[in-house]
This record gives sequence, structure tokens and C-alpha cells, in this order.
Amino acid sequence: MVQITAALVKELRGKTGAGMMDCKKALGENDGNVEQAIDWLRTKGLAAAQKKSGRIAAEGLIGLALGSNIGSVIEINSETDFVAKNADFQIFVKTVAELALANEGDMDAVIGSGYPGTDKTVSEQLSHNVSTIGENMNIRRMKTLNVTEGYISGYIHNAEAEGMGKIGVLVALESSAEKGVLESLGKQIAMHVAATNPQSLTVEDLDPELIEREKTVQIEKARESGKPESIIEKMIEGRMRKYYEEVVLLNQVSVIDGERKISQVVADTAKNAGANIKLANFIRFEIGEGIEKKEEDFAAEVKATARM
Repeated sequence: MVQITAALVKELRGKTGAGMMDCKKALGENDGNVEQAIDWLRTKGLAAAQKKSGRIAAEGLIGLALGSNIGSVIEINSETDFVAKNADFQIFVKTVAELALANEGDMDAVIGSGYPGTDKTVSEQLSHNVSTIGENMNIRRMKTLNVTEGYISGYIHNAEAEGMGKIGVLVALESSAEKGVLESLGKQIAMHVAATNPQSLTVEDLDPELIEREKTVQIEKARESGKPESIIEKMIEGRMRKYYEEVVLLNQVSVIDGERKISQVVADTAKNAGANIKLANFIRFEIGEGIEKKEEDFAAEVKATARM
């Protein structure tokens, strides 16, 4: 009997996109013949993943998992929003979010983890899902937040099921205050983050390139007024303060009460609770953000077809 080597399995995976265990079984069933193994995988519906891998996957779900003083958020993409309603896909998102929590957001560790209830890894289960559901999918990113003492709050906006939806937010609060106080404050801030999409927690954390770009724009706009440079400097200071109020979380006005800045909301809550509270960090994932989506021109497609 032909020995099924790791090199053969790798070659077959490269040609089909099927999972490692499926490739190993296919080679075993076909005495190590790669071409016959490809046909065997095709008959089993397991060789479709590679053909679908070039399609743009910008839909899908954001998943959250919360533990004791730790939380994870992940993004798993699909080609269409319809798949987000698929029960198998939702189970996969929930499972991967929990694995991300257990592995503290280490993508490589999660991808290589055993997928619960199967003999597959997470990576192999993903390939299997691509074949069975019929769309390209990928695990795009994952992060975790944790605190030694305090609370991690999670919020899902536009939820498709419990713990998953289109926008996911984690908020880390460091404090010895009662859990109920931190839970209420964390939810309030997480909902605010979902709505406003802040770029950083503090001004110091803001990307210097964003600051310089905004300054350049505001300087050019101010100079168009024809005012002296000394006046322009003061104008820029005011405009940059306004910019920070738009993009920096602690400087933003709460969308919940519409009056206080988030920094003041935290301070007031701490005062009422009789304990220090620090808003330590946040994470916001929105499905498909930053992915260039293909624009389908249906009229052009029909016109091109008519010429054939």
C-alpha cells in the first residue's frame, strides 16, 4: 500500500482547498494517486473550496464571547448576507468566538485548534463549510480585551442571533466598583461606540497621520480666509479641538444623554459609586469594513451577454 506522506496531502490541499483529513482520506482511498483523489473529493463535494476562494467575502457576522474579566470579538466573512442567517454558519461563528476567548485572540492558535465535536481543525471545518454552504468564507480578524479587576462589556448591534450581528463592541473598565454599576456603564459606552465609531480612546492614542492630515486640511481652509497667520493658529487650535471631539472616545459627547462627554460620564459614575473607574480600552468591529466590495452592474452584464 502506498504511503500517504505529508507532502502528498499538502499537494492535494493546494489543488483542491479541501481539509487535511479529507485529503488524507481521499489519497488513502485512491492509493496515493493525486488526480484520482481530486475526482474522489469532487464526487464528495469537498473540492469546491478552492474554486470559491477568489470571490469577495465582505458580508457575514461579528461574534462576541465573554468570560470572567475577558472578552473576544471576531469577524467571519461570507459572500452574501443570506449566509449570516444560516444556522450552521452561526454555530461556527459562536464556536470560533469561544475559541478566540480561550486562546486570547491568537489567530494562529485558533485556526489550528481542534473544532469541537469533529476530527477537523478550525481551518478544515471552514473549508468544509465553504463546500457545503457553497460560498467563500474566511476568518478575517479577532481581538480580546481583559482586565485584572473590573468588567468587560460587550454589545452587538443589528443582532442576527445571541452574541452575533453586524457590529460588535468590547469595552474594558478597570475598577473595584460593584458589578452592576460597571455593567450599566459598560453597556452605555459600548452602545455609544457602536454608534459613533471613535478612532481612539485618547488624543495621545490617535494615529499621528490622521492628526497631520486633518491639520493640513484645516490650515488650507483657514488660509483661504485671508487672515493673518497668528489668527490662523488660533483658528486651527479650535478646529482641532472640535475634530478630537468627533473622533476621540473620551472627548465625544455621549449619544445617550447628549450633554456630557464620555470622560465626564465615567467620572460621574465613579463619584456616585464611591470607587475609581478607568475606561481602559475598547474594540469595535463592523462587518466588511475596509473590504473593497465589487459593484455589480446588472445592466452592463445583460448588455454584454446579449452580444454573445
